Amino acid sequence: MHWIKKIRIKPFLLFIAHNGVCDVKKWFWIGGLLVFLLLGAAGVIYIKAMEPFNEAEKIAVEIAKKEAELVTIDDFSIYNGTKTYFVVKGKDIRGRKFVVWIPEEKKDRKITVRREKDGITEEEARKIVMQKKTPKEIMSVKLGMENNIPLWEIYYRSNKDAISYYYIDFTTGEMLKDIENL
Repeated sequence: MHWIKKIRIKPFLLFIAHNGVCDVKKWFWIGGLLVFLLLGAAGVIYIKAMEPFNEAEKIAVEIAKKEAELVTIDDFSIYNGTKTYFVVKGKDIRGRKFVVWIPEEKKDRKITVRREKDGITEEEARKIVMQKKTPKEIMSVKLGMENNIPLWEIYYRSNKDAISYYYIDFTTGEMLKDIENL
């Protein structure tokens, strides 16, 4: 069996070498150039895709610094519920932690500012869901706003592998809404 491979491969290699079809350096440079171009294109696509998010973050941070007098920003996220909200977490000059909910819609924009200590933490929200629902896996936990109520949105996978959402009031820790088996 081994001698068959030698017969087939050897003439092919001799044909390539004699006809100048394969210049290793040339193919190395062409391959390297293609990889470079593909990585460059992927980078440009990523940067373009992130522009709306970065612009939203820039605007939200400006508003949060002005409205809540934040001097440092710790986190930014976007909540997409019945309305879209930008959520900014940060500290004021005294080091007090705040959460700022900013509606995306500029018309009649009502900004909500709460001290972080006046609400339940992400970890407490996780524990509530683990006790009430016993999910297979918690996929994400994020701050949001529905009907002018600051909340935690917990997205999880049930033991039946169904997607579910659990909404908890940021201030009281009470369940606001439970959407199961999507």
